[in-house]
Amino acid sequence: MSQDSTVNQDAEGSAPLELPSDPQRRFWIGATCAAGGVAGAAVAVPFVGSFAPSEKARAAGAPVEVDISTIPPGQMRTYEWRGKPVWVIHRTPEMLEGLSKVNGDLADPNSDRPGYTPPYAKNEWRSRKPELWVGVGICTHLGCSPTPRFEPGAQPSLPDDWQGGSLCPCHGSWFDMAGRVYKNKPAPDNLEVPPYQYISDSKIVIGVDEDNPA
Repeated sequence: MSQDSTVNQDAEGSAPLELPSDPQRRFWIGATCAAGGVAGAAVAVPFVGSFAPSEKARAAGAPVEVDISTIPPGQMRTYEWRGKPVWVIHRTPEMLEGLSKVNGDLADPNSDRPGYTPPYAKNEWRSRKPELWVGVGICTHLGCSPTPRFEPGAQPSLPDDWQGGSLCPCHGSWFDMAGRVYKNKPAPDNLEVPPYQYISDSKIVIGVDEDNPA
């Protein structure tokens, strides 16, 4: 037996157990630690990576460009901005004509209540240009998403002289084609008009206006 080896005797006097020499022991301990470190790193990298925001999350607060030329008259497209559904409605002349017919039925026809209508939308259309309405599709009552009911006329859960708009399916609030809420409904305010502006005759950008630069 070499002098570098260590011999151990168990309590019952059984054959001696030869342990690895100190150099051998140091090698195996080092190898085990290295393997553990690699495994730990393999687990840690995805874990730490999970804290990094995704591309979608980074873009969530960024302005959204919309080609309005692709939206047919009488139709709506929904876009996401800051996690909110934003409706862009291309209103027809008939839809615009119906706005003045419901003023007496609305809770805030002139959009005087603060917080939901920027100055450039404080008009009978609640928009920069009559034909295009941009609004957040979230009911101001408890945050449900209203259902578009653009077709005028009598319909279930709506008045016989309905001029078009949207109906909140959760608690029955009515909104006209400019997102203005009807009187005596659970929703306390008109639908929000987000910041937006035209960048050409055929494009708008949501999230940017005079008070909210990009």
